[in-house]
Amino acid sequence: MKRVNFTEFGGPDVLHLIDAEEPHAGPGRIRIAVRAAGVNPVDWRIREGQILGAHPLELPSGVGLDASGVVDEVGEGVDGVAVGDHVFGEGTNTYAEFAVLSAWARMPEGLTFEEAAGYPSVVETALRVIHEVGVQSGQTLLVSGASGGVGSAVLQIARERGITVIGTAGAANQDYLRSLGALATTYGEGWVERVRQLGRVDAALDLAGSGVIRELVELTGDAQKVISIADLGAPDLGVRFSGVAGSVPRALAEAADLISRGKLHIPIEKSYTLADAAAAHTDSQAGHTRGRRVIVI
Repeated sequence: MKRVNFTEFGGPDVLHLIDAEEPHAGPGRIRIAVRAAGVNPVDWRIREGQILGAHPLELPSGVGLDASGVVDEVGEGVDGVAVGDHVFGEGTNTYAEFAVLSAWARMPEGLTFEEAAGYPSVVETALRVIHEVGVQSGQTLLVSGASGGVGSAVLQIARERGITVIGTAGAANQDYLRSLGALATTYGEGWVERVRQLGRVDAALDLAGSGVIRELVELTGDAQKVISIADLGAPDLGVRFSGVAGSVPRALAEAADLISRGKLHIPIEKSYTLADAAAAHTDSQAGHTRGRRVIVI
């Protein structure tokens, strides 16, 4: 089978499409014929060799955590899923023609494989950081870097829970943020004052790692009310870095429910082939994403 692989840490150029042995579903796992794989910032952070305790690995390694596809192997002890089912979920080495998933859910009716691949890690992360930052209905959450996949999910889930959301993004994505129910403003010079004009901030999330931790603490008045998923230096300023996943099966079930009820939709900004994985990483690292990027097999 074809799989994207890397033998050393580094830039996008270390990614290569190779012929690899097919993986198989062990106990408690399923294997899918991959139809699409989500492209997440954590993918290129792992590729660079950043120290992410939740994702240790040995080289050589494949790439990717999220995927959608058709079940073709069911491991021992697995119930409720059968060969031929259409699922989306999280596993390992998903930039490949076949991948093993450790958590999955049936794809909601009407969702394409391409769309489904963009949800697993994104929704888990969004649910986790909303919980960890402690924001409640009736309060206001500031989201820095709000137009990407996690930001898109955070805005919609928070609004569903009665939380007011202020989102920062580039000028081209202001209408997009508003379409998701956020109060929108641009980053750049004067952004802190622009946020203040939109209202009181009870909690804040740093989703882009753009060096705004001090300002987020200033706006909330408390480092404990700020969470970052993108700035490894956040703990130096008293802010928690959230990088360890919670319950992925629970997150997938909630994602499926929200999607089925029309309460969550994350658009696909761009699709790539396996051979274009390096370009997908380059684009992801450049930021300014609106929604998700996926690899279609």
